[in-house]
Amino acid sequence: MINNKNIFLIEDDINLLSGLQAKLRVEGFGVTADEGAEENAVLEKILTLKPDYIILDIVLPKINGLELLKKIKAKPEISRIPIFVFTDISDRDSRERARKYGADFYLIKTDFNLDEFINKFKKIIANKEKIGAI
Repeated sequence: MINNKNIFLIEDDINLLSGLQAKLRVEGFGVTADEGAEENAVLEKILTLKPDYIILDIVLPKINGLELLKKIKAKPEISRIPIFVFTDISDRDSRERARKYGADFYLIKTDFNLDEFINKFKKIIANKEKIGAI
């Protein structure tokens, strides 16, 4: 049941943000986007919207994405929302910290074009829903 799922997208690259938002909407997802300018505002939106999934860039101009990830996972009312980290950071330490802080998936932007990312995202969701993990 991929359709009718809501995604909260946190990305500061306006071109990537717009592209992801448009493609996800075409695929039937509801999308709320934020450029990640203010941590408390982002957290408040997530708490209010309680999206089905979060796509999070960890390199943001005014927010440490890993710290935001940790704060999301520390709040019981939103801690179970699956988080897809989608970033340019590919080093092992960042991957390990993201997993430690609760990231469900860690995907590198340079490994995907937009269509490939959307297909991977949908496939992960479909597979997890089949086994009841999401």
